[in-house]
Amino acid sequence: MKGLWGRNPYRALEKALGYSFRKKALLSVALTHRSFRFENPNEEEDNQRMEFLGDAVLGFVSGAYLYRQLQEHQEGILTQARSLLTSGKTLARLGKELGLGEHLRIGKGEEKLGGRRRASNLSDALEAVIGAAYLDGGVRAVEKIFRKVFTAETQDDFLNAWAENPKGHLQQIAQSRWKQSPVYRLVRQHGPPHARVFTVDVLINGKAMGRGTGPNKREAESRAALAVVRTLLAERGQHGRRKVEFDAASGERRSSRRRRAHAAPH
Repeated sequence: MKGLWGRNPYRALEKALGYSFRKKALLSVALTHRSFRFENPNEEEDNQRMEFLGDAVLGFVSGAYLYRQLQEHQEGILTQARSLLTSGKTLARLGKELGLGEHLRIGKGEEKLGGRRRASNLSDALEAVIGAAYLDGGVRAVEKIFRKVFTAETQDDFLNAWAENPKGHLQQIAQSRWKQSPVYRLVRQHGPPHARVFTVDVLINGKAMGRGTGPNKREAESRAALAVVRTLLAERGQHGRRKVEFDAASGERRSSRRRRAHAAPH
């Protein structure tokens, strides 16, 4: 769809999405709220059907991405990570960052009620845009949007999924990667009896991997484990270790660099 003088009114949005629609009419429908259709009887479609489609496609593409990117983790963690990544809260925040509200076609009543800023409208619109991308360019189009918009979320969401059990998370990583269990060693405790501070190191295969402090030994161990998890995930993101480009449509896996053997830390 072109605006006045042949200009594309969605150019900035498409740049933010990382995908340019061949059929702009699909994107227009994805941004059409049901209130606009209600107030404009000649409008044939709103974005509700595309929202349904986008929800399904996003679930598939995010699942394929997490399956390949987080190879050390089992179904439970993958499910938690996907739920966080595709939650209404996450979608609404991403929709706001993309500026979807500015592009929504909404009715006058909804406009007065702040519909452009309403979280549910933003999350629904983002799912609809993903559905429109699938109709426009198939799974490959959705993958482009996913890589541009969603992949930055995966590390934080993955950490959040394990925030309440970092020791369990580290145990799973250590067993998968090094066939070793973490060992926690108390290295210091100081302070008055009513305000003791404990310092703990976590070791894998005899090497100190991280340190944590807390008001008790258990809390110090948890913080030490979380520090190691953050470090390992950061290393994976910065240096490309186990970084995978994926093709969800064919199920093929393409490594951006040769996979290194799982060696114990040294």
